[in-house]
Amino acid sequence: MPSPRRSAEGRGLGGPAAGCGSGSGSGSSPGTPAHGGGRFEFQSLLGSRAPGADPTCARLRASESPVHRRGSFPLAGPGPAPPPPGPAPDEARMDLNPSFLGIALRSLLAIDLWLSKKLGVCAAEGSAWGSVRPLMLLLEVSGHGIPWLLGTVYCLARSDSWAGREVLMNLLFTLLLDLLLVSVIKGLVRRRRPAHNQMDMFFTLSVDKYSFPSGHATRAALVSRFILNHLVLAIPLRVLAVLWAFVVGLSRVLLGRHNVTDVAFGFLLGYLQYSIVDYCWLSPHNAPVLFALWGPQ
Repeated sequence: MPSPRRSAEGRGLGGPAAGCGSGSGSGSSPGTPAHGGGRFEFQSLLGSRAPGADPTCARLRASESPVHRRGSFPLAGPGPAPPPPGPAPDEARMDLNPSFLGIALRSLLAIDLWLSKKLGVCAAEGSAWGSVRPLMLLLEVSGHGIPWLLGTVYCLARSDSWAGREVLMNLLFTLLLDLLLVSVIKGLVRRRRPAHNQMDMFFTLSVDKYSFPSGHATRAALVSRFILNHLVLAIPLRVLAVLWAFVVGLSRVLLGRHNVTDVAFGFLLGYLQYSIVDYCWLSPHNAPVLFALWGPQ
């Protein structure tokens, strides 16, 4: 009968660690006692090879296998893992919840383009009102900046009164301010002219390929308000000045030069520009050098 000490030693050596370490062998036969193993150690060796072996030993043997050893796979490189993909750019993401303002602006733009195309009845000779196109072109010349600038400079050179020279000097300042502001806004917005437009205007600059705002509309509104405030005219002539400004703006849409919103914003901008001119009104007291250049001979 084995002693309790030998039984304890046999159970201690026959545990999982002993069964796992004797798989590849130390060169001794299974029946040879190792470190005083005895019969219990032999039974533990046989039990480790049985189908129902301890899963801990199986995992340890699998980890020692050269197939499952770390770095043994040919596809796994020694370098660091690739970084996770970054977030998608803003232009690649779809806006699934557009704001109310964005929807309103898109709807307004669609209505503007549709209405401008419907009203472009003089855009070409074969249009619905193609026979009225020469008259619309004449209105276009009447609202162009070049004739107004040349006419103002000529009248300023021929003027022989201080009052007339003051009005004409401020009219020249008004026209130059209008050209500057319209050119800056067109260069910033860069809205193309309508697709049904024909680029056969009287005189064009580099910014005239853009549509927003209408320079003719701003100039017509500005000059009309200037005339009504600084020239003494009869009531029929005052009505004619307002009607001329409205017809010039309307002709821009009929000719297909501008969209409806271009003309509407042009009227508003021209009306507001006069407030700047009135605030910066030039006179012989605050601009004596300018008036000395055009003094009477």
